[in-house]
Amino acid sequence: MTGATPLPDGRLLAWYGDDFTGAAAVMEVLSFAGLESVLFFAPPTQAQLSRFPNARGIGIAGTARARSPAWMEDTLPSVFGEMAEYKAAINHYKVCSTLDSTPQIGSIGRACELAMPILSEPDDWHACLVAAPAMQRYQAFGNLFAGVSGTVHRLDRHPVMRQHPVTPMDEADVRRHLAKQTQLPIGLVSITELNTGLAQAALQSERASGAAIVALDCMDESSLVEAGRLIWENRGKRHFCIGSQGIEYALVAYWRKVGLLESVAPPSHPGRVERMAVVSGSCSPITANQIAVAATQGFECIRIDPSKAVDAMVWKNELHRVAALAMSAIGKGHDPLVHTSSGPDDPANVRFNEAIDAAGLPADQVNEAVGAGLGTLLLDLIDKASLSRCAIAGGDTSGHGASMLGLYALTALAPIATGAALCQAHSEKQSLGHLQIALKGGQMGGPEFFQQVRDGGLTP
Repeated sequence: MTGATPLPDGRLLAWYGDDFTGAAAVMEVLSFAGLESVLFFAPPTQAQLSRFPNARGIGIAGTARARSPAWMEDTLPSVFGEMAEYKAAINHYKVCSTLDSTPQIGSIGRACELAMPILSEPDDWHACLVAAPAMQRYQAFGNLFAGVSGTVHRLDRHPVMRQHPVTPMDEADVRRHLAKQTQLPIGLVSITELNTGLAQAALQSERASGAAIVALDCMDESSLVEAGRLIWENRGKRHFCIGSQGIEYALVAYWRKVGLLESVAPPSHPGRVERMAVVSGSCSPITANQIAVAATQGFECIRIDPSKAVDAMVWKNELHRVAALAMSAIGKGHDPLVHTSSGPDDPANVRFNEAIDAAGLPADQVNEAVGAGLGTLLLDLIDKASLSRCAIAGGDTSGHGASMLGLYALTALAPIATGAALCQAHSEKQSLGHLQIALKGGQMGGPEFFQQVRDGGLTP
């Protein structure tokens, strides 16, 4: 292929992740493709930014997925303004590959409305690519599909997403789902058009008809490359897009196809550690299975009662109780794995929701207290046991928990599972400069995920 627009020098891509695990997944795709990238936990200071002078990708991890539109209006414009200062060719609002959002919680539509005036040119189009075949996420004729346990389901029939505790999915059509969250007109370039050379004409038609957001189907490598071409070759001075790390997969695939980016060797294997700790706030059946498998592989699984988080003093005592058990596990040569739930059918989930209702507290407030408490507990274990590796499971838990660790950035270190890499932590605290951490969304990873983190990644 010829006539491709060269990659510019400097910042190539800037992104905001609406949860920490998803934000880290973008960094993973770019870094392992040979494009140095860094993920900050908050908009960085100039001193922090200057420590990564060669970064082609700059990300900011957030918690918008668990927030209200009012929170977004108060918080996101300043973050988007910071991103604009990076002057990246592509600006990306990163969402979950299962579109976790409602008009009330994690509204992707409202976030787009806030970002567009800041991160794009007037009257520009905005690509929406949620599918990522490498993660078993597919989109055909506007409908999103996701794989779990080897079977692909339409999203509204997905065994995890249809019963998600916060954002249950009842609509698989990406356009219809987003239309509940914004009045912005939404178009589509279909899989047929992508695979028959008609994608460019379809995009021009959708733009001419007034579509502000254009969803892109994607089912395989060829449609992934074509989606990447549409985004890269049809951007203006800068382009704002919405989607999963499928955006980065598509761009990398296209850049490689046209010779703008060479393939690189996989990163070196960081090796096994003797001891690590895990905290999990995930209710996913996938995480539940990973916990069960870990229990047979040297991890000591310790339950913590999240219903106690409705009372600050009671929750503090519960954290102290579990921290003592975890330290005892380490003393016996085991890896502590502290978890709130063993899957969606765990009675602990019912007790948690009943406690929230009885206390009359907002659910997001209590969820934040749980995540922050788990992060505080994890930091205590890292300090007392001099741990150099850890993991946090659960999308929202990762955001609230990781924020308590005293870190300001992550860089990708080694692949563990698609969408959940082992990362190197960066902190102003010298004692945390050695820390390696994996952030895992509920649906990510195979059965032996936690063992793979302990071993330092996939077998080289």
